[in-house]
Amino acid sequence: QNSKCPEGTKPMLIFAGDVFDVNEEYRRLKSLLIDFFRGPTVPSIRLAGLEHVLHFTAADGKIYMRSYKVLLKKSGCRIPRVELEDIGPSLDLVMRRTHLASDDLYKLSLKQPKALKPKKKKNISHDALGTTYGRIHMQKQDLGKLQTRKLKGLKKRPAEKLAEDGGISPKKSKSA
Repeated sequence: QNSKCPEGTKPMLIFAGDVFDVNEEYRRLKSLLIDFFRGPTVPSIRLAGLEHVLHFTAADGKIYMRSYKVLLKKSGCRIPRVELEDIGPSLDLVMRRTHLASDDLYKLSLKQPKALKPKKKKNISHDALGTTYGRIHMQKQDLGKLQTRKLKGLKKRPAEKLAEDGGISPKKSKSA
């Protein structure tokens, strides 16, 4: 019992016994213990960082809490052999008095405000270099109505306008 886990280590929680899933009092106790020992949320975990286990066993009306240190031993294959060493504290708990909230109040306490949940970013992607790409959705545009720069050289002459309306070529109308 001389080897201890470093301070601030996030423990792995193990709940053994059907009572934690069947009985409402034990289910809420399990939720309370998870919230109490949760620790910070991390994006990734390394195998060597898993070094502390809290094991809760419910049997015969008692709850046994045991604390173990995880020892990763070398084995013949790539995956290490796992051993648990008891480091304490070891507690034998009995649930005597419970005063639980009503089901409606309990469900209300579990609700999270929408402001805490991050909004899902849709249609945004990133490439390997970190460039952000966004996809936009638009209706089809009519390119015939697109406003372009007006140049004097492209402007129609009055004779060309008459030719379009009357169907007569402008050169023939000058010669006549």
